[in-house]
Amino acid sequence: MAIETPEYKIISKCEGFEVRCYSDMVIATIKVHADYKASTSSGFRRIASYIFGGNDKEMKIAMTAPVIADCPSEGLKSYNISFIMPKEHSMSDLPKANISEVSIQKESLGKVAVLSFGGWATESRSINYQKKLSELLLKNKIEIKGGFMVAQFNSPWTLPMFRKNELMVRISS
Repeated sequence: MAIETPEYKIISKCEGFEVRCYSDMVIATIKVHADYKASTSSGFRRIASYIFGGNDKEMKIAMTAPVIADCPSEGLKSYNISFIMPKEHSMSDLPKANISEVSIQKESLGKVAVLSFGGWATESRSINYQKKLSELLLKNKIEIKGGFMVAQFNSPWTLPMFRKNELMVRISS
């Protein structure tokens, strides 16, 4: 059985990246004040606790992919980490998290440029792919609208050669 991923339409494929339009989604998110590696690890565990029953209804919620984090950049001291909630759930039927820092909210990514890459989404690799996507967008005269995000699709036990990641950024219409 495949893990659920967010719905989107491919608008165009450019040299090295895609432009997509994402449907609205509900996410569980937490802001973690630490470096990138510690934030992604701690944020993942806290939201995983929520979906595995750490909520006011003790309700288990199916895991989806990807886990989305702010892309590391110089001077960034906190990161938003987000899980996409399964489409079967709405804002009104999702339970309240036992960890007060986990919030449930509606997210509208809209039009996004996406660059896919394999291996581990380490801080240095994420920064390098952010630079690459920035250059590709500049070359194609596409305006960036917001911060970059790193989307990781695999469990921590997936071997690097089988891992799927994406560098994403909202763009102007």
